[in-house]
Amino acid sequence: MNMPEAAKQSAEYILPLYMNGLSGRMMHVPSSTKRQREILLIYGHHAMLERWWGLVENLREYGPVTMPDMPGFGGMQSFSKIGIKPDIDAYADYLAAFIKLRYKRKRVTVIGISFGFVVVTRMLQRYPELAKKIDMLVGEVGFMHEEDIIYSPGVRRFYHYVARFFATRPIAVVIRYVFLSRPIIKFLTNNMPNSKHRFLEVSPEEFESSLDFEVILWQENDVRTHWLTTSEFLKLNNCAKPIKLPVVHIISAGDHYLNNIRVEQHMRQVFSSYKHFLADSKAHVPSVIADKSDMAVLLPDGLRRLLAKKPRAFRL
Repeated sequence: MNMPEAAKQSAEYILPLYMNGLSGRMMHVPSSTKRQREILLIYGHHAMLERWWGLVENLREYGPVTMPDMPGFGGMQSFSKIGIKPDIDAYADYLAAFIKLRYKRKRVTVIGISFGFVVVTRMLQRYPELAKKIDMLVGEVGFMHEEDIIYSPGVRRFYHYVARFFATRPIAVVIRYVFLSRPIIKFLTNNMPNSKHRFLEVSPEEFESSLDFEVILWQENDVRTHWLTTSEFLKLNNCAKPIKLPVVHIISAGDHYLNNIRVEQHMRQVFSSYKHFLADSKAHVPSVIADKSDMAVLLPDGLRRLLAKKPRAFRL
């Protein structure tokens, strides 16, 4: 199974990353223009660096882009290796440490994708002093609270307990070495409604390569980490502490996971001000093999205008 061609192009920009006793990777891509806005991109669930190369290609038009692996995702060692539970607080602490090390004397634009935005929010609540380092905060289809997820309370509770069960060590081992094979992933893709959304914008000719990349993603991500974090965001409440920053949020027109009205209500409750732009996407995010052109949907014109401004001139 091979990476999509677009993802292979990112190889020259990927470096080793050693953080808090864990080994992973980091992507650092220089600006393709004279603009020098420092951009930190935090990916979401079911991810690895190569999966988001198309978005990085768009973002580098506004400055250098850095994207670190998150423990347990993208092939990086999991928090379990150093005896830490992989919960949102642990990810918030990890991200805070990364920002302090990477941007000691710089301000940075932080962009969090979906679950990545959940981690960014929790970090700012645990480390409010870091708000002064952020010149612009962007949520890409982010969410704040369990009620933002479209399922009913009963369904959310059911999925929460299922995720906790899948995260137990014996079951996680069985899932990894029995169920994460190409035939089974293909079967689930063809029979699970939400799985089909991953392929809405994929042509029949691209389906097989997309499926290959799905298998890579499932196998590279730590199973226990995947299900423990899933159980957490099904019980999420990131609305308890205010954050003294404005937020720019990108919502998907065809989001099959989130209730965008509730997301806005919760973001307005936490951030000092709120502004959103609509991404004309058929799903939560573009497909796993989306290239630069496909990923451009996540940068609507309004967001591009803000990114093009000098950081000190940014206002909502």
